[in-house]
Amino acid sequence: MASSQRIQKVNELLKRELGKIILKDFEFSRDTLITITRVNASHDLREAKVFVSVIPENQIFLILRLLKRNIYGLQKKLDKLLKMRPVPKIKFFKEEKLKEAQKIEEILDKIKKDEGDIEKF
Repeated sequence: MASSQRIQKVNELLKRELGKIILKDFEFSRDTLITITRVNASHDLREAKVFVSVIPENQIFLILRLLKRNIYGLQKKLDKLLKMRPVPKIKFFKEEKLKEAQKIEEILDKIKKDEGDIEKF
């Protein structure tokens, strides 16, 4: 079992290196932005959940399907690139936390606006 500090370093390493590989190896339209928002490696470092955000959001399922279809090649590149054993097996997921954070921001903005409107009375 790996220490939480090691897991954190592995998460950052996977995020950075996968981002580079995806940027180099995949052709996306100019108006599409793909971001690896976070990586969560398991405590035994055997697998890692890779969370992806896509703008425009309506492209997320298309991008996830593309990444999942190419997961074997991505995994092979990671295995070659990283000098660690085992290299966690990657799995891609849609990032949901950003959407939650955005909703909270919108609610807070509305509250601030409503408080400002109340003060005018």
